[in-house]
Amino acid sequence: MPEIKEKLHQLCMDYVEKRIASAEDAMKAARESANDDTKSSAGDKYETGREMMQQEIDRNRKQLEESQKLKLILNQINPSKENSVVKNGSLVSTNLGKFYISISCGQIQVDNCNYFAVSAASPIGLKLMKQQQGHEFDFNGKQLRIEKIE
Repeated sequence: MPEIKEKLHQLCMDYVEKRIASAEDAMKAARESANDDTKSSAGDKYETGREMMQQEIDRNRKQLEESQKLKLILNQINPSKENSVVKNGSLVSTNLGKFYISISCGQIQVDNCNYFAVSAASPIGLKLMKQQQGHEFDFNGKQLRIEKIE
């Protein structure tokens, strides 16, 4: 099963890399747009346009910083390591689904099986963290049981 964890880890890393590239491209486009904006006879229009571009740059800079934090989290995970207790990098099989504890990037399909990449800080991640096989808990009105931890 380590190869499944490695595939999940790589798909999460690909997700983060795309977010980083997207934010960098958007920042570059906003900078170019702001620099290309020529001052018209209506000076206020020019200043408003530049301010809007600056807000766009700031928004994308924040997204870039968040994505870089996600990449840092992923870089600290060793997907080939087996775990007996749920922690970052664990693949947790429950009676209601399989969860890869890493970053929140939603449902991922690997080898025709669905997995959910969730953060340790997410509601389900908090319930799973530091638990062992056999642990049962209630989540959103459903009874979950940890069947396997890898």
